[in-house]
Amino acid sequence: MQPTAAVEVNPRDLFSVEQFAARRPAWTPAALRNLILNAQDRLSSRGDRIPGNGLAEAGAILRVGRKVLIDEEAFFRWIASQQQRKKAAA
Repeated sequence: MQPTAAVEVNPRDLFSVEQFAARRPAWTPAALRNLILNAQDRLSSRGDRIPGNGLAEAGAILRVGRKVLIDEEAFFRWIASQQQRKKAAA
């Protein structure tokens, strides 16, 4: 038997939708669920590609089975990148 390599993992602040909303009252559970729903690219009923909001690519959403967790630091980095993108477009 080969020994398994130890994987070093840095702990992150991960919260469920409800926990995140309780911790950050500016974000309601419904608003967070909407962001999560629209995080990835999807197809319209006509087959047109609808781009996602980039939240998943930012690493802010983690799925473990049916459980959806939000990485708080990555979420706020994504928020900052959205602000940078708006300033660049203006």
